[in-house]
Amino acid sequence: MTGPVARFRALPLRSRLALLTATAVAVAVAAVSVACWLLTRAQLRDELDNSLYSLSASASADYQRLLALTCRPSGGPGQANTAPGTAYVQLVRPDGSRCVGPGSPPVVVERSDAEVAARLRTESLHDGVTTGGQPVRVLTRTDDETRYTVSISRPLTEVDGALNQLALVLTVLAGIGVVGAGAAGLWVARTGLKPVDRLTGAVEHVARTEDLTVRIPVEGEDEIARLSRSFNAMTAALASSRDRQAQLIADAGHELRTPLTSLRTNIELLARSEETGRAIPPEDRRALLASVKAQMTELAALIGDLQELSRPDAAGSGGRLEVVALHDLLDTALRRARLRGPELTITAEDVRPWYVRAEAASLERALVNVLDNAVKFSPPRGTIEVALVDGELTVRDHGPGISPEELPHVFERFWRSPSARSLPGSGLGLSIVARTVTRAGGEVRLIPVGPKEGCGTRAVIRLPGAPTPPPATTPQK
Repeated sequence: MTGPVARFRALPLRSRLALLTATAVAVAVAAVSVACWLLTRAQLRDELDNSLYSLSASASADYQRLLALTCRPSGGPGQANTAPGTAYVQLVRPDGSRCVGPGSPPVVVERSDAEVAARLRTESLHDGVTTGGQPVRVLTRTDDETRYTVSISRPLTEVDGALNQLALVLTVLAGIGVVGAGAAGLWVARTGLKPVDRLTGAVEHVARTEDLTVRIPVEGEDEIARLSRSFNAMTAALASSRDRQAQLIADAGHELRTPLTSLRTNIELLARSEETGRAIPPEDRRALLASVKAQMTELAALIGDLQELSRPDAAGSGGRLEVVALHDLLDTALRRARLRGPELTITAEDVRPWYVRAEAASLERALVNVLDNAVKFSPPRGTIEVALVDGELTVRDHGPGISPEELPHVFERFWRSPSARSLPGSGLGLSIVARTVTRAGGEVRLIPVGPKEGCGTRAVIRLPGAPTPPPATTPQK
């Protein structure tokens, strides 16, 4: 069984469909043909039996007496009349002997016929055979008036001939039907699988050329159309992902070039001083080392941001989602922000408890990025106001603010406003904030406080949650 099944599965899909269609039609045609043949056979035999009963009922007493006088113990081949529609007649005795009527071949007397003659049965209807081997249908009955047991039979060749012709016709029609069904199935399979062929060709083209601009025409609303739409959406998503990846690599290379060039220059100066023996003045040496340290810190921060952005966008793919206290994470981020801006005043007078489901490390990093952005743009000895009320976190600084032209770009990767290009940073902080907040089901906005420069900016982060932790806080993937 394994061999034929394996060979069947190895066939192309259209061949399998055509073969299954032909097989189904063959089974159906065979079932109908057999049923038709059996019904026709039963009908013809019923008609033959009815004719025997009619002949038996029409055999009068005088005819039976005449038959008794003219019959012979056995007939001969020359006496037999085998024309279609002919009935054979013979008398049967209780001892099983027979007396054959004129023009009739002798029919073998069965036990049931002798029992009818012996008054053990009222009648006997069965298939029999003549002494010459001709099959016949036999009806044996005893006449109540004459007491003769008359056996009337008719040849079955009439029925069998019609049945053989019917079987031949049905076989020919079944063969034509099966061949036609196979051809129709192959045509239907080819026609129905044309969209699949197009989809297969498109997939093979993408696999061979990595061309993600291929799109399949979509027609209708059936399963093939849904599959084509899904393929088009998949290739579009892959193309967009590849474009973003290429853009990220290009932007990262551009951002890494500046600190690496500066590092290389400073290190070459220090190495040349060691090689030539020319000492660098202590103040210049300290400045070079401080610059190297700052550039290394900037590189480490940039690499960390790139690693954060390289993680999959799907929720839960980067780490474990768990119920975390947003106010506790905010308290940790505030302590780090105060260390980075010791000359600034950071107030957090209205911080209320709020619990959210998120990735704790990523969310803390996002809060630190928001506060770092406020620290970076705040003027010396400025003030930063922080509040957390009903799941809405606001961070307001008094820096230069954001112009309406720059506002749509603030969450783009590596985008930096002209006023911030001289400041440290990679332009990835707010992009990470937007990504993390969106993954947690929230939203983030930057709102200019006023039209005048120096009015500052308000960062607003809203996260879904509750003021009290839920009963079950088991982390889940």
